[in-house]
Amino acid sequence: MSTIPDLEAYRFYEREWTEYDDLLDSFEWEVPERFNMASYICDRWCEDGDRTALVADDGDGNGEMYSFERLRKEADATAAFLRERGVSRGDRVGINARQRPETVVAHVACWKLGAVSVPLSTLFGTDALSYRLDDSESVACFVDGSNVETLRESHGDVPSLETVVTIGDAEPTGDETAFGTVLSSSSERFETVDTAADDDAIIIYTSGTTGDPKGVRHAHRVLLGNLPLFITSFCNLELNDDDVFWTPSEWAWVATLFDVVFPGLYYGRPVVAHTADGSFDPETAMDLLERHHVTNFFAPPTALRMMEQLDAPERWDVSSVRCIPSGGESLGDTIVEWAEAVFDGAAVHEAYGQTEANMTVGDCTKLLDSKDGKIGPIGPGHDVVIVDPETAEPTVDRGETGEIAVRYEGNPVCFKQYWNKPEATASKVQNGWLLTEDLGRMDEDGFVEFVSRKDTVIISAGYRIGPVEIEEALSAHDAVADAGVIGVRDEERGEVPKAFVTLAPGYEASTDLADRLRSDVRSRLAAYEYPREIEFVDDLPKTSSGKIRRASLEEREGLVK
Repeated sequence: MSTIPDLEAYRFYEREWTEYDDLLDSFEWEVPERFNMASYICDRWCEDGDRTALVADDGDGNGEMYSFERLRKEADATAAFLRERGVSRGDRVGINARQRPETVVAHVACWKLGAVSVPLSTLFGTDALSYRLDDSESVACFVDGSNVETLRESHGDVPSLETVVTIGDAEPTGDETAFGTVLSSSSERFETVDTAADDDAIIIYTSGTTGDPKGVRHAHRVLLGNLPLFITSFCNLELNDDDVFWTPSEWAWVATLFDVVFPGLYYGRPVVAHTADGSFDPETAMDLLERHHVTNFFAPPTALRMMEQLDAPERWDVSSVRCIPSGGESLGDTIVEWAEAVFDGAAVHEAYGQTEANMTVGDCTKLLDSKDGKIGPIGPGHDVVIVDPETAEPTVDRGETGEIAVRYEGNPVCFKQYWNKPEATASKVQNGWLLTEDLGRMDEDGFVEFVSRKDTVIISAGYRIGPVEIEEALSAHDAVADAGVIGVRDEERGEVPKAFVTLAPGYEASTDLADRLRSDVRSRLAAYEYPREIEFVDDLPKTSSGKIRRASLEEREGLVK
């Protein structure tokens, strides 16, 4: 029996509930003073024989099972290696790898050591990757073959980076160390350090929607903050012994790590890792769901739209799937109806959160019917209101539009602060409210409706894309005098970036130049971040201060936001 104490507050699914309001009224946060995520998602399950933690699958059925005991042993060896390399409590460690067991091992090893993990998208180009590693002053980084060359190109721009560990098919060069060597370097048990629940555990970077990306500092307690809505919305208030979790999205964002991976492991349930590199394939997704009897499938709307286009979905037996949570953008009625039909009555839920305060609003159809156009009710433990966008005061009437805000104090899901950006933190947290920068409405029943972003963020296939970052990348090209970027409608992705470009003297508009600009931005930023459309224009609308007037560009495109 594990000596790590259970936390009863997060087992409320074991009780019988008939009213959602009763659940909200009875729930109280339980956050121990001393708490380490590694202990709860790994160590405490190791004495339970060969209990499965992770199921690796390359999409063709090739892979292996990771028990919690194997996860612990590999994390212990990795933590010991990092300590030998001088990594200590509070140091930042980048993790730039796709869905694979080693990715989880690296996170757990960091927390065992008291270090801070920094998840990084494998789609990042050199500029995006080096910025985040340098800004966080990461001293080590784990990387697999999907982005190892980008890391090598970026390494010289990150003076703090001393240790690089290559995973899987990434062969080490120079001073790099292969993950296999890391595992063989130590076989001793590594004692997980004692940490306060409020100690830093992970820094997740925002997408840079207004200026440079910001490092969001989260403490170990953030895992507990995500559990209530995980149970109500991602599990529909039901957790079974045979539950299996999977999401096709990469493990570099708060919405995958803390919506699926870490909560699943906290409850001792297996999580599927699709280890193949490459873009989402709907047939492979159906294969994985069927092969591993996945019960809880967190799918972004774009993935569901692509799956909807499959011929003869009855080829697959996906009757195991009982809950399909989604988020990042609106699902739409047709997707919900299709998913309910194909997945044999599975509950299809929408959920809401952001990097700074994840998992705060979402459906729980076991107790409350969903409402068209609404995300869902407030999750247990959270205080969510609509505030005046100008004053940050909760004076907005029900049904009226304002800014969605989350009570900051006492909520473990809320971030501590931005890394090295105190002014940005002060702007984000006002009058005791964490301001989401999203406009929304709340009806008389407490259901929240998303209206739009306060700023100009582009949400494409669930990714939040900042136009400023794309504009800067375009303007770095010799051919570009100036650039403005907005989001335009796209049937499959919801929105895609469109760039309006004025050319420097001596350059002429052409299809070839547009292709080169797209390629250049893609290599600098991320594979999802380049402008899908480029229109060459003579001039750009500007404000009196010289800023791009994106509203005018949106009006030109016939968009109303």
